[in-house]
Amino acid sequence: MIATDQQENQLLIKLQSVKKIYGSGQAAMEALRGINLDIEEGDFVAIMGPSGSGKSTCLNILGCLDTPSEGSYSFKDIAVEKLSRSQRTQLRRHYLGFVFQGYNLLSRTSALENVELPLIYRGVHIKERQLLACQALQSVGLGGWETHTPGELSGGQQQRVAIARAIVTEPAVLLADEPTGNLDTVRSHEIMELLTQLNNDGIAIIMVTHEPDMAKYAKRVIHFRDGLIESDKQNGRKQ
Repeated sequence: MIATDQQENQLLIKLQSVKKIYGSGQAAMEALRGINLDIEEGDFVAIMGPSGSGKSTCLNILGCLDTPSEGSYSFKDIAVEKLSRSQRTQLRRHYLGFVFQGYNLLSRTSALENVELPLIYRGVHIKERQLLACQALQSVGLGGWETHTPGELSGGQQQRVAIARAIVTEPAVLLADEPTGNLDTVRSHEIMELLTQLNNDGIAIIMVTHEPDMAKYAKRVIHFRDGLIESDKQNGRKQ
């Protein structure tokens, strides 16, 4: 969908000593306990770990949906933790795409209109955004399905619509939270092959998953435990 003229080894994201604490006093809970993480342009990272390990908290911070209690978050050399709420919204809108386990599509709205939504928030003219939405649907293999509502699509097709919506703005990073969690094995591998192709086209992908078979598609696998990074290893990427 997009291409980049920059080298894949250029640093895109940097977390330094990031902590996230919920509550205060005796009720305080430390979800992240001081993690350090670098993500390069063109990277494909799978984040794994048991429930409560901090992986979803980390993804929320990376997606500017939450802020660190301590430490720093740099995105393209911008100190994200120092941005205002509206500035973080603009960063999300222009650089980040999101894919969720539950698809999060508008049920009474066509596939095309669902994909158009991020462009509406950007103020893109109707003709241009319809063209871009059509191109995004075609890129995920759903050309000809533009007028279908989510109820008329399979789970795999709905997730493809969700991915098209995430990439229609040509983000630098795609954040995927259990993107295959609601799919059968065949559809799961189809979605992972699509994500691999998007990564090959230049989009960095950060994916939370509990499925080792899905993590095999990533270039790196990071394991979280008790709010810390337990391991960060290069992966024998599945083609």
